[in-house]
Amino acid sequence: MLHTLTAPFQHSEDIRKSRFLAQAAPVDTPQQALAFVQHVSDASATHNCWAYRIGQDYRFNDDGEPGGTAGRPILQAIEGQGIDGVVVVVTRWFGGIKLGAGGLARAYGGTAAECLRLAERTPIVAMARLGLHCDFAELTLMKARLKELGAEVEQEAFDAEGVTLHLRLPADRAAEAKARIVDISRGRREAYSLE
Repeated sequence: MLHTLTAPFQHSEDIRKSRFLAQAAPVDTPQQALAFVQHVSDASATHNCWAYRIGQDYRFNDDGEPGGTAGRPILQAIEGQGIDGVVVVVTRWFGGIKLGAGGLARAYGGTAAECLRLAERTPIVAMARLGLHCDFAELTLMKARLKELGAEVEQEAFDAEGVTLHLRLPADRAAEAKARIVDISRGRREAYSLE
């Protein structure tokens, strides 16, 4: 099962006089990831290397380090920890001792992996979106019984006949939610998929 971070987290290490600071955050879009990179990058540092993975989207950057020694090891750390929807920036302040290609890859990847290992995680739950229309009299019971299944109301719109609800809930509870809607409405209403 894939996980994501519950909140931003950071971890630093000193490796042969160079300081490495890994900063990680949960993100939903590449734009959020790049905004985080820009926000935490330190202009006074020698390098601000980064990587993100959001589903099938991923990207990494070595920021002037030799090719393949920083961004790719950070991405491999993300994948190795089984994390998705995350961006990691590892900032390096050069301490005067060259680490070589292997040393750089171990330093960047190791600092990123330790940051992700220590950060608080939450499982990624596949979500589904359902829509339904119900009578005013059914609304309170409908909301209460669907909330028991983890459903959140994203949108509700009132009209002369009742209320249209757009719900977001764990995908593995969608079939049960559809059955409850039919049950509560005594077969007069059915949910439809919004995706």
